[in-house]
Parts: sequence; structure tokens; C-alpha cells
Amino acid sequence: MAKNLKWRDLGTGGRILVALTAILQFGLLGAAWADLARRRPAEVNGPRWAWALAALVNFAGPIAYFARGRRR
Repeated sequence: MAKNLKWRDLGTGGRILVALTAILQFGLLGAAWADLARRRPAEVNGPRWAWALAALVNFAGPIAYFARGRRR
């Protein structure tokens, strides 16, 4: 079984990787929510509240919204 690492157990490279991943995740979430807030309901495939909740699912939610949630 894998050992659970603590923040203090990570080296500098590991800490940077975790921080960059978190920044990317929250950036995608913020971009998806901002885009969703600016669009009219007719410009979104499906209910807006459902896409807002789906965007909370790690990287997959915001990427799915940008790929399938918006109408052209």
C-alpha cells in the first residue's frame, strides 16, 4: 500500500507541482463559472445550475462544460 505523504514530506518540486495543479484547477473552475454567468440560458446546453455543479468535479467538469455545455 502506498504511503500517505504529508506536505512536509514533499520536496520542492513536488510542492511546486501540487501548487500549479491547484492553480490550474481553480482557474478552470473560475473560468467556467464566469463564462456560465455571462451566457444567456439559450446559449447553454442543459440547465445552468447543473453545469455549475458539474464544474466542481476536478478537471473533468470545467473541460466538459467548455467542450459540450456551450452552444455556438
